[in-house]
Amino acid sequence: MSSLAELRKNYSRGSLDEADLDRDPILQFEKWFAQAIEAQLPEPNAMTLATVDAHGHPAARIVLIKGVDPRGFVFFTNYESRKGREIENNPRASLLFHWIELERQVRIEGTVEKTSAAESDAYYASRPLESRIGAWASEQSQVIESRAALEAREREIRAQYGDHPPRPPHWGGYRVVPDTIEFWQGRPSRLHDRMRYTRDGSGTWRIARLSP
Repeated sequence: MSSLAELRKNYSRGSLDEADLDRDPILQFEKWFAQAIEAQLPEPNAMTLATVDAHGHPAARIVLIKGVDPRGFVFFTNYESRKGREIENNPRASLLFHWIELERQVRIEGTVEKTSAAESDAYYASRPLESRIGAWASEQSQVIESRAALEAREREIRAQYGDHPPRPPHWGGYRVVPDTIEFWQGRPSRLHDRMRYTRDGSGTWRIARLSP
């Protein structure tokens, strides 16, 4: 078995220069996201969401982005889950996209707000029936007795609501409103390209190159 210390890869697929960047980081993100889809990467919409609890303890998990526009980056979840409780206590979060096949990362930091009820309703209605039932059946992050108990709860919800379950009041969207977005492109010799956008008090985005 190889030593962990010996595992390494040289990055050489691309570069990121100031001249390549859109002045708007959302448009730059959409450009990279489109390229990730075009490259047929597995789940290009998967991102790491990091939050902090009331004691300052960080937690991270993978969630799926479901929307992006000039207002920010949207995902949906159970508001009573661990991440929901942590966001309620500290409405700031960090997101990380890692498109390893393209040797790219995007890091996003900002404040978190709930999406409107209308936005949550619209996305919930677009989900497969099984996922809509699951949003009711799962008391996300809570200890449960067994898998069988979860499946029994699912059957109860299906019998109660049939094919038309309403959106649970404890389930909906969050929007991460960014104040910092960093684009990272792997380069040889670990001399990576890092371009950071920071929003100033007037709402204007400032771009700076960071040392790798």
